[in-house]
Amino acid sequence: MGHEAGSVVAFLYFLDSGGGTYPEVISNAQARWFKSTSDEINPNSSVPELVFWHIPSKDYKKVAPLFRIGKPCVGSINKERVAAQQDEWGMMDILTRRHSVKAVFVGHNHGLDWCCPYKNLWLCFARHTGYGGYGDWPRRVRVIEIAEQPFSVKSWIRMEDGHSHSEKNKIETDDSPSPVPLEKNKSD
Repeated sequence: MGHEAGSVVAFLYFLDSGGGTYPEVISNAQARWFKSTSDEINPNSSVPELVFWHIPSKDYKKVAPLFRIGKPCVGSINKERVAAQQDEWGMMDILTRRHSVKAVFVGHNHGLDWCCPYKNLWLCFARHTGYGGYGDWPRRVRVIEIAEQPFSVKSWIRMEDGHSHSEKNKIETDDSPSPVPLEKNKSD
């Protein structure tokens, strides 16, 4: 809740992108649910929104750094290609038309931890956090810190031993049609 009683700082949406025996997609039904729900609880898009799911959309491939991570993207590792969802059923179109959506966070690719701007929002990877799965990268987690006044999102990678690894990334909100460039701050 926000500073004022009853006010909301941000809406967070968590969606199931499938996997295992289920198709690896954000379905058309999920996209419709998101549109309907977000229109109902945030009708004029005045409250910032963050969206989370596991398997990246095909749009992540469009912005993926080729080798080194450089501006406008930030991050510390880019060790594999994006393994995207099998199909696209309109979710990204809905998200990019909704200017209150500030970022989409995904996992799935253990060797990626970058964030890149895409249209009016940021596309971010969380990195390899658990002990299962593939790869021998050190365990890390993407930390997301939300500030209320003015609204901002800071995100960085924290190592299993507790120290911060990658540069802090700051996503700021304003009325521009595209994301505000990320500030880099090596101190934590």
